[in-house]
Amino acid sequence: MLTPPRTWAAGRSWHWRVPLFAVLAWQAVRPLRAMGGHLFAGINFGAHEFGHLFFAFFGEWMTIAGGSLMQLLVPIGAAAVVLRSKDWFGVAVCALFLASALGDLSWYVADARAQDLDLVSFSPDGGGHDWHYLLASAGALKQDLALARMLRGVGWLLVIGATLFTLQLARWMATERPPEA
Repeated sequence: MLTPPRTWAAGRSWHWRVPLFAVLAWQAVRPLRAMGGHLFAGINFGAHEFGHLFFAFFGEWMTIAGGSLMQLLVPIGAAAVVLRSKDWFGVAVCALFLASALGDLSWYVADARAQDLDLVSFSPDGGGHDWHYLLASAGALKQDLALARMLRGVGWLLVIGATLFTLQLARWMATERPPEA
């Protein structure tokens, strides 16, 4: 049975969690504002590249889509594992991880028509632009920028939601006492 967040927070320390969350939130916001390095970037990139390999058995379209899909599934899976261990603060951190993945992905999607980004590929022929292929095959190439904005918007909602949730957890940590045994 899942422990309610308020019960989980009772008696726990907010003193180290709030500063840690602030640093992680700052890192998660960076790819939502601009392309570039951040704490989650290497994990997001590794998950993306692994996704191409993982989904390679399901045909060309899924091989190409699998990179972006795995980039999002890794933080979602991490949240499921953390939730299973009943750590509500960890769930909020995983929301930041997912927000960073959405931010990174948004810049790749936004580049689908222009194809200006330098791509990294393990393919001997250099590979193509995943999102140019995916959106063109769906007849939605002209929606690349709108889709990228939507991905960043969802990322911002995750950051805002995780921040509000963490502040509430911290308030409960500071005020609630654990039940007597």
